[in-house]
Amino acid sequence: MARPVTLFTGQWADLPIDEMCSKAKSFGYDGVELACWGDHFEVSKADAAYCQAKRALLAKHGLKHYSISTHLVGQAVCDNIDARHAQILPGSIYGDGDPEGVRQRAAEEIKKTATAAKEFGVSTVNGFTGSSIWHLVYSFPPNLPGQIDAGYEDFAKRWGPIFDHFQNEGVRFALEVHPTEIAFDISSARRALEAVGNHPAFGFNYDPSHFGYQGVDYVKFLYEFSDRIFHVHMKDVAWSDTPKDAGVFGGHVDFHKPERYWDFKSVGRGCINFEKIIRALNDISYGGPLSVEWEDGGMDREHGAAESCEFVKRIDFPPSQLIFDAQFAEK
Repeated sequence: MARPVTLFTGQWADLPIDEMCSKAKSFGYDGVELACWGDHFEVSKADAAYCQAKRALLAKHGLKHYSISTHLVGQAVCDNIDARHAQILPGSIYGDGDPEGVRQRAAEEIKKTATAAKEFGVSTVNGFTGSSIWHLVYSFPPNLPGQIDAGYEDFAKRWGPIFDHFQNEGVRFALEVHPTEIAFDISSARRALEAVGNHPAFGFNYDPSHFGYQGVDYVKFLYEFSDRIFHVHMKDVAWSDTPKDAGVFGGHVDFHKPERYWDFKSVGRGCINFEKIIRALNDISYGGPLSVEWEDGGMDREHGAAESCEFVKRIDFPPSQLIFDAQFAEK
């Protein structure tokens, strides 16, 4: 049986949820991954009546739901907070901008998100964690002994109690491994898991687009963390075969500029080998949704979302239920 194909609504939060659902269905999607911003999924309102109404809305459009996503608030739990965060956080979380106050309010909101997810009827919350040590990613001036360790200790201190709450609610947190997070490649993902003692409520929202241009083996990631792949984003990225003005770090150049070495693309139009990903997902027995996170600065988003849905449904296939050549041994 093919996996359900869903659409992450984070890049569509300017649209009311009813309109968004109508569009998602018209594009061909089986369901939606609701973002916890805009009016798509409002954690502060997510009591039994709200969640029932949201489920009824999805059912009206013939859409399923498997997860919700809280990237923006999650980012603030471990981050070095500054004025940039005011543009992504609700006023109730950002408040007066005092960094520690922001971090603590964000942590409490993430706990509430786990409770809301349970009420809504999903067992996975996708998101970011933030990182107190991302600014140390390039070690010059040389990082001091213990600085990186302290960053993972900070992550464990802040997120450990959150993961305990998730476990108590029967919900899992799936970190989208991504630059600016506590885990951004295979090595840092290992350290993040070790930091929280391989907490059972902590795993990953797999998104290959954040690995390819870094030179990270995005297929190996699936095999190495096979028991921690809680959710999958289908998102594409292209990188250049030749040197560019702005390299892997982006050169402070906006997306969709020709001088960039890499840029996000509509699914199927970049460099990610999705055939290998599907085969690896089959090997690790991942049967959850394939959720399109659509980004392409050079394409109309409705065209892109529709073609991405078609591409994912075409590229996906179930694993074989037979052992190759075993039929020749049958009497």
